[in-house]
Amino acid sequence: MDYYYDPLSFFGNLIWFLLLFYLILAPQIQYRQLMAARRSLMKKIGSKRGSNVISLIHRQESIGLFGIPFYRFINIEDSEQVLRAIRSTPKDQPIDLILHTPGGLVLAATQIAKAIKDHPAKTTVIIPHYAMSGGTLISLAADEIIMDPNAVLGPVDPQLMNYPAPSILNAISKKDPKDVDDQTLILADIAEKAINQVREFVFNLLKDKMGEEKAKEVAKVLTEGRWTHDYPITVEVAKELGLNVSTEVPPEVYHLMELYPQPFMQRHPGVEFVPTPKRQEALNFKF
Repeated sequence: MDYYYDPLSFFGNLIWFLLLFYLILAPQIQYRQLMAARRSLMKKIGSKRGSNVISLIHRQESIGLFGIPFYRFINIEDSEQVLRAIRSTPKDQPIDLILHTPGGLVLAATQIAKAIKDHPAKTTVIIPHYAMSGGTLISLAADEIIMDPNAVLGPVDPQLMNYPAPSILNAISKKDPKDVDDQTLILADIAEKAINQVREFVFNLLKDKMGEEKAKEVAKVLTEGRWTHDYPITVEVAKELGLNVSTEVPPEVYHLMELYPQPFMQRHPGVEFVPTPKRQEALNFKF
């Protein structure tokens, strides 16, 4: 049998090999470029503000080939990373924590909040969009909260089995104990303990900033179930509560958020817009 060299077949196989190689490596290269861009921008923010910048940003992600969405929350891995970052920060250097999260585990949020509170230098939490539940708990620990004018915090009432702890106690109070099964009574006991624990922790975070009486009041408001768990605590409401809030979010923080894009396989966004270039400011003449 005669064999012959086919250059077209060779180059065809080479092209397929290079294409496959690109498809495998391209996402890794893009991810490394994205990480490098994030670190560069965080260093820029830190240099401008004289701080160590830490980010805790949770965006929607997708699983597998079908792009099934799931949401990230504050977990133990997050607390380990944030605590490591805080430990590595010199005691005389301020910390800026950029926070974007729906909340998460009470334990993890409590660890981060305590580490923020215990840092000797000034601590600031910057919220470009929202920091709900556990994110709010972390925010309360900071010396200053910087929020976008339309950003929101949320109540910190504990959730048990997807039910608000205050609502469990409220439901139990409307029944005679003999009409409630043991499992529900046990759940109510845990709910009461959870509320007391979070309320006491919030009080300890706030008492040095606003005095004991005001701290007790705010801790009660945030944990008693006055609002639904997704109630938006706006800048105005936060100020009424006595929190140290400003709205001067550094522009670079918004640029940083753009470096946390939604997954490639997710559906097309429902909102699109063309950024309008900023008008050149007129010259101000002084006489």
